[in-house]
Formats: sequence, C-alpha cells, structure tokens
Amino acid sequence: ITTRAVRDGDDYVINGAKMWITNSIYGHIIAVLVKTDPGTEPRHKGMSLLLVEKGDGISVSKLDKLGYRGIDTGSLVFEDCRVPADNLIGGEEGKGLQQILAGMELGRINVAARGVGIAQACLDESLAYAQVRKTFGKPICEHQAIQIKLADMATAVEAARLLVEKAARVYDSGERADMEAGMAKLFASEVALKNSLEAMRIHGAYGYSTEYNLERYYRDAPLLAIGEGTNELQRIIIARELIKRNPV
Repeated sequence: ITTRAVRDGDDYVINGAKMWITNSIYGHIIAVLVKTDPGTEPRHKGMSLLLVEKGDGISVSKLDKLGYRGIDTGSLVFEDCRVPADNLIGGEEGKGLQQILAGMELGRINVAARGVGIAQACLDESLAYAQVRKTFGKPICEHQAIQIKLADMATAVEAARLLVEKAARVYDSGERADMEAGMAKLFASEVALKNSLEAMRIHGAYGYSTEYNLERYYRDAPLLAIGEGTNELQRIIIARELIKRNPV
C-alpha cells in the first residue's frame, strides 16, 4: 500500500493510485485503504480506511478485461484529493487492514458461490446439448466419452456446492471460517474452470462460438481463481489453519 492520506485540519489529503477497483466507473463512493502513518511498525498499523466520494482530485480510467464485463473495473488516481476526517471508518487510524481482512472470509464464500453457478450452468447447457446433438446416428450423450465428462462435471458441482454451504454455515455461526472459505473458494473456482473447458469440448466448434453462452463462462471463470486471493494463497491458508487446528 503506497497511497498516502495526510491529515490537514478537518480533512485528509490523499495522493496515490489504485488498480483493479470494482464499480469504480459508475460507483460514487469508494472505500480506500491508505497509509496514514507510513513510519509505524508493524507496517499494517499505519493503514486506515476512508470513504471517498468521487469528485475533485480523483481521475478514473476504465480497464478492459477478458471476462466479467457485466461489472465495471477501473484504475483510480488521487491528486490532492480532500476527504473529511469524519469519513475515517471506525473513527480511529491504524485499523484499516483489519477492517479489510474482516470481509475476506465472506468475499471468498461469495466467489465460491459464483464458481458453483458457472460450473452448474456449464453442466446444464452440456446436458441439454448432448441430448440433441447426434453423431453416428445417436445423441452424443449415449457415447461413453461424453457420459464420463458429464458424470465428472456433475459430481464436481455437487462437491463444490457442499463446500460452499459448509463455509456459509460456519461463517453464519460466528466462528472463524478462513479455512472453510478458502477450501470452498479454491475448489469451486477450479471446478468452474474445468467445467467451462469440458463444456466447450462437449459442444465442439459451437462451444467456441459466441452463439452460445459457453464462451462467456470460459472467459468469466479464470477471474474466480484470482479474485479475493489467488488459489495458491488459499492453499497456504488452508495448510496453516490445518496445522493450527490439529497440533500434535
């Protein structure tokens, strides 16, 4: 975090830049993590969270993406952007990182649920197509190669859904759910990726066409393996929490 916010009377003055900010094009209010005390140790204690209304001192540029085009993403540049000190979330400096991390578990469950949705859509369209597309005089769903793909896709979707539901139950109970959320996000996003590719293979050339929804699922799925923490990071979180919960 390099974006700075310096207290000036009843305001903070922000300078810096942010990348890959969701809803930054059409949204009017943005939560911005800033450095209010860059010299403090540990460094996270120098971070704070400010609510910033778009206006003078902020320039926004749209970022083009492979997928997820239904929601805007942009970059922000702050140049002497003045924000009322009352917009400091929590009313106390140095709490910003904890406030951001507090939403990560829910965010990862959200991403996992979206992964289940994409994976299920790929399965649904593949099931329908396989029953009407014919080769060698019969629907392709009667070929064992296609049946194996459909079975694997369906099994993976159900497993991903159960992981999401478990993570949501743990989160709703008020217990710590970082491991469960990480497992759900990791598995469901990978299932979305795999099912989108398998669905494209089942559809053949039509899967590569914009005539069907599959090309959109294929473009949307990769983001789920990156957003809210990469899947490599999820594996590290899961392993560390496993060790912590199961000491010898």
